[in-house]
Amino acid sequence: MHPSFSAAGVQRLFLNIGTAMRPRLSFTPLGLTCAAGLAAVIAGGGALLAADRPAPQPNPAATMPAPMPPGSTIVARVDGTELHLSDVEAAQQSLPPQVQKMPLAQIYPMLLDRLVDGMLITEAGRKAHLDQDPEVQLRLRRYEDRLIQEAYLNRAIKAAETEDQLKARYQTFAKEKAGREEVHARHILVKTEAEAKAIIAELDKGADFAELAKKDSTDPGGKSGGDLGYFGHDDMVKEVADTAFALPAGQYTKAPVKTEFGWHVIKVEDHRVSTPPSFDEARQEVSQLVAHDVVDAKLKELRSAAKVETYGLDGKPLPTSAK
Repeated sequence: MHPSFSAAGVQRLFLNIGTAMRPRLSFTPLGLTCAAGLAAVIAGGGALLAADRPAPQPNPAATMPAPMPPGSTIVARVDGTELHLSDVEAAQQSLPPQVQKMPLAQIYPMLLDRLVDGMLITEAGRKAHLDQDPEVQLRLRRYEDRLIQEAYLNRAIKAAETEDQLKARYQTFAKEKAGREEVHARHILVKTEAEAKAIIAELDKGADFAELAKKDSTDPGGKSGGDLGYFGHDDMVKEVADTAFALPAGQYTKAPVKTEFGWHVIKVEDHRVSTPPSFDEARQEVSQLVAHDVVDAKLKELRSAAKVETYGLDGKPLPTSAK
């Protein structure tokens, strides 16, 4: 089911469309990826690419227009430059998630207007020779570099992500997961030791831990009763993990636990020895591990084949890092 937005609500969302369409960088196990893409740099989606296309030239020999491939339907012409449906669809994918999920027909008129506006602004900028501005050129080169990085790594990952490779990586993954001790715990996070002690006093009187977490915890997870789910020792902040793994099931801490985040009161619900998920259940996680392995291996390969020199802020050479 698509989210329902009023016309006014859609208008408000589109007030920020310019910001939403700026390229966003995300740091993932795959390395740098450009979330919006070079085509969204100036006008969002495909407007920049559309502005680069020459105006169509008539073909005297043609008696009937050739059928256009899906997505190439012309939706606008600006001074002879065509804007295609595929440009609109690409622009939609650069919008905030709640807008991406909306039916295209619902946002099409406003999105089309924004793309036309973008084409007009782009052309005005070209006439002002801003495409030759050094700052614009520098930014375009940086975006181009990031797109090339993404394409290069994605190609390497796609080549390595075979069914056999995924299953082989799953075997290692399953061994790491099997037999691991895990604990199911809840916690209440507060700012001061005095607050934590007051909560422990309420627990001693029989108060419900989950209800206190909902009422008093400053952690967003307090809304779910402070539930941390099952976790391994290395998955959690050390002070919390040490305390939780030492507590029997059903018990809570009699003294507050201090971490960099504040003061915690912790209750353990259960201890278990984990069993690994099936290949199908773990497929997405294993795929991410394979991608991470590919990127690491590729970076080592590239570094070993290149002469890399790095310098500190003082201009002195930095020691070669082992990567």
